[in-house]
Amino acid sequence: MSSDRPLPQGLRPETLAVRTALPPSQHGENSEGLFLTTAFLQPDAETSARKFTNSEDFTYGRTSTPTVRSFEARLAAMEGTEACVATATGMSAILLMIMGLLKAGDHVVCSRSVFGSTINLFAKEFGKFGVETTFVSQTDLGEWRAAVKPQTKLFFAETPTNPLLEVCDLRALADMAHEAGALLAVDNTFCSPALQRPAEFGADLVMHSGTKYLDGQGRVMSGALCGPSRLIKDVFGPVIRTAGMTLAPFNAWVVLKGMETLALRMKAQSENALAVARWLEQRPEVAKVHYPSLASHPQHELAMRQQGGQGGAVLSFEVKSGSSPEAARQAAFHVIDSTRLLSIATNLGDTKSIITHPGTTSHGRLTEAQRQAAGIGQGLIRLAVGLEHVDDITDDLLRGLSTLKPA
Repeated sequence: MSSDRPLPQGLRPETLAVRTALPPSQHGENSEGLFLTTAFLQPDAETSARKFTNSEDFTYGRTSTPTVRSFEARLAAMEGTEACVATATGMSAILLMIMGLLKAGDHVVCSRSVFGSTINLFAKEFGKFGVETTFVSQTDLGEWRAAVKPQTKLFFAETPTNPLLEVCDLRALADMAHEAGALLAVDNTFCSPALQRPAEFGADLVMHSGTKYLDGQGRVMSGALCGPSRLIKDVFGPVIRTAGMTLAPFNAWVVLKGMETLALRMKAQSENALAVARWLEQRPEVAKVHYPSLASHPQHELAMRQQGGQGGAVLSFEVKSGSSPEAARQAAFHVIDSTRLLSIATNLGDTKSIITHPGTTSHGRLTEAQRQAAGIGQGLIRLAVGLEHVDDITDDLLRGLSTLKPA
């Protein structure tokens, strides 16, 4: 929108995903401009000095660019938060959050079912700097409450989790965190604001790996933190300007374009995932399917309330195999290696369906004890369902399932 035609109030998320951005330049471009520059010209030294004291002005690419600022404005609008800060990756968004909020002696309560690199970042990398983390059950509120200490400053949750799709009660965790004087941060990567807006349930911060569904086509890396201005601008702003985990303008522009079709993609991919999950539940070679839209999912009703009635595009399933971890791994590898259509990769969020073995990839750097605590066995397969025809996806899975040796 031009500067003299501001957007009206009360627009729906789908509209915000297309229209929210900085005003166009003097050239009047309809698609947001891509500003590839490391520095911005100033008319004189006095103006330059003034702008360097104002974080809203453009001075240097590590601080911000119009393209990155448009991405931040759009995601904040979609999440229903006051502000957003963009980062180079999803993990760098968590790094920024920890650096901005915590110091030696502080304590974090975190689900033990979060992404493997997140566990390592809290437990290993920041543990050596004196930040203590207690990992608890994703779904047992009693464990969360019992883990709280006087020095607890942060609750961190990912819902649904990767790869078991466990769902936590956001409202209950928010109330518990606030009662303890702590903040609740939620990784909303799997659902995206198209399905779930954690701030509406009381979350203070919403984290994204924009590499996934915000982009939607597996093209670039990006991350973000959404929340109140007092945190985004006053706490995280100085840290990112110093530490430099900055989102590149090109990546920001690519994700901006991806966000315009986010709602359409998430609806279609959720429908595909539900169809595949129902098919897998009927297969004799499959021991268990993890997907929130299935009535068999232990948090099905909660997930449907929090996620707008949709399960998202990711599911996982366990193949039947022998009792040993090695036998389970070989069975899972057989199913994965028998595919001809699905992409064998460790990403998700693409329009192309991606199949992976979490125990040796996304969670491969965890100890066996950590994997067992998170419920990730060697027979588990994760499938991020894309936009191919459902029958083609199930036909491809059948190549391996139908040729599995009996357990």
